[in-house]
Amino acid sequence: MLSSTDNPRLPTQKSAEAVDLSASEILPLEKQQGNCSAASDVVWETDADLRMVSRRNIDDREIRDEWTNSGQDLIGKTALEMIGADPANAHALAAHWADLLARKPFRGFVHRTVKPDGSIVWLEANGDPMFSQDGAFLGYRGITRDITHRRADDPQIAFLAAHDPLTGLPNRELFLRVLEQALAELRPGTFLAVLILDLDNFRVINEAMGHSVGDDLLRAVSQRLSACIRHRDTVARVDGDEFAIVQVDLERPDEAAAFAERISQTIYEPYQIRGHFLMPTATMGIAVAPGNGVDAAQLLRNADIAQRSAKHSLNRECRGGWRFYEPEMGARVEERNTLETELRHALVRGELELYYQPFYNVATRNACAFEALLRWHHPTRGMVLPDQFISMAEETGLIVPIGEWILLEACREAMKWPSHISVSVNLSPVQFRSGSLVDSVKNALRESGLQGSRLELEITESVLMQDSDVSFAALHRLRALGCRISMDDFGTGYSSLSYLRRFPFDKIKIDRSFIQDLNRYGGTEIIHAIATLGASLRLATTAEGVETKEQFSIVRAEGCTEVQGYLFSEPRPAKDLPALLHPFPEDSFFWLPDCPPPGVAPPSMAPPDPAAESLLVDVPGDSDVFRGEAI
Repeated sequence: MLSSTDNPRLPTQKSAEAVDLSASEILPLEKQQGNCSAASDVVWETDADLRMVSRRNIDDREIRDEWTNSGQDLIGKTALEMIGADPANAHALAAHWADLLARKPFRGFVHRTVKPDGSIVWLEANGDPMFSQDGAFLGYRGITRDITHRRADDPQIAFLAAHDPLTGLPNRELFLRVLEQALAELRPGTFLAVLILDLDNFRVINEAMGHSVGDDLLRAVSQRLSACIRHRDTVARVDGDEFAIVQVDLERPDEAAAFAERISQTIYEPYQIRGHFLMPTATMGIAVAPGNGVDAAQLLRNADIAQRSAKHSLNRECRGGWRFYEPEMGARVEERNTLETELRHALVRGELELYYQPFYNVATRNACAFEALLRWHHPTRGMVLPDQFISMAEETGLIVPIGEWILLEACREAMKWPSHISVSVNLSPVQFRSGSLVDSVKNALRESGLQGSRLELEITESVLMQDSDVSFAALHRLRALGCRISMDDFGTGYSSLSYLRRFPFDKIKIDRSFIQDLNRYGGTEIIHAIATLGASLRLATTAEGVETKEQFSIVRAEGCTEVQGYLFSEPRPAKDLPALLHPFPEDSFFWLPDCPPPGVAPPSMAPPDPAAESLLVDVPGDSDVFRGEAI
């Protein structure tokens, strides 16, 4: 269902189909077309944010809002607030949303509103975009009319009121009516199952391949689901990529599990859509009556809770699978929903903070960069670590505004450091898909004044695997800003080497799992191979997760140029960073940042002595690559 967060500021270019009508022109035009015969027809206008600015009767008199569900004036409200608040209008709004995004005229937008007395009024809206002389989008102007009187006599309108216009399946309203009837007819000793099915990562398909591919996939999935059910069962599309199925006359609850397994296999069969080869998975939740409830709305909600519990499973082992509803799931889902709501407010309330963990140059033992790591100071939960909320932020899209804040805050903080110290920021695949990442980096550099060469951006293979062409194009644009690009978690994916050939990375970070496995067979040899590869490609190699002196000795001996880990420092708030500029001691670790080791002068904010930088050790495989250069 669309919400107010789906109403971005949209491009201002003029559509080829757009018409720029004055107030004196739109009424005669509509009358000529025979569309304004009723005195109750309403002429309206919105601003560029689709917010209502005027509503008048056809005879140009001010009107009362007898169509609203609250009796309050609609002036100042957005289209989503007026129409999208009613779930019954969600699919109609989605069907016309592409035209609104493209600033095109729309026709036959049928939706409903509920009057204060509870009666339903069906309305039809037609609108045209308005543009200024220089082509800037100003808003929409159009006419809305009451079609309640002819809805009952129009089979097509009656069908659309109960069915999804994209797939032709029953919509949520009709599904609930069918479910209520099935529950009323439930015989003793038999069971009824409701399955909620959600396509995994459907948003990725929409964003990477376009809404036309996503729509075709939804149609294809609906056809397969319809072919799987029995004639007495019902399948419906109840939300964007969410389907519901009711199975009746079951002898045992586990029959629903067998059906869910069959659905999973059916959905996973390949799709060939507009030149794309797709193999989607679906996550399902199952609620069974009478055990999980005998009320239609409650049963549907419990199935949805089971689906969300499976989807948000900690280890994600249920992606592409299913789960039965259990009473304790409701509490877990409610907890997650609460956390999501609180995270939405955390950025505004100033509850987020960046901690920093240093990278040290192996040869000079000087700090050369700090990695920005997010922390959430929750007012009641205390310190919340990223592994408890980052995945949720990515799934909900919150990572985009949070990521913009991280970039700007990290760059501002780096401006307080010596000029030879860089700041490293992790990027999410969602930020790449948003299309706004490059602009966010530009803005952070511009507002902070930081040189692009002092900003290091860390990505993982998952960024490149989802839409490599788009991702590589963005990386090249970021590189053009002077930013350094680092491949994080190197060696854990399937195509790390091929990506190194396609893009000139500046650094590879050896995943901490390899550091932890140094004492296992081949552990040291793997580190040596990666360090040698980095040297031959003129890349810095960072060993992350170094926690013991033995691990440090090995990665240094095998040629790693940088180290990071709790052996040297845990992530610290910005106020502690000056103390971390000390070279770490050769013979002692775990020293307190606010208590310099014996014999070490107080921290200096000046760059290290250039003479010391020339003492860099030779790197195996290319003795001259890093000599005299601070990595």
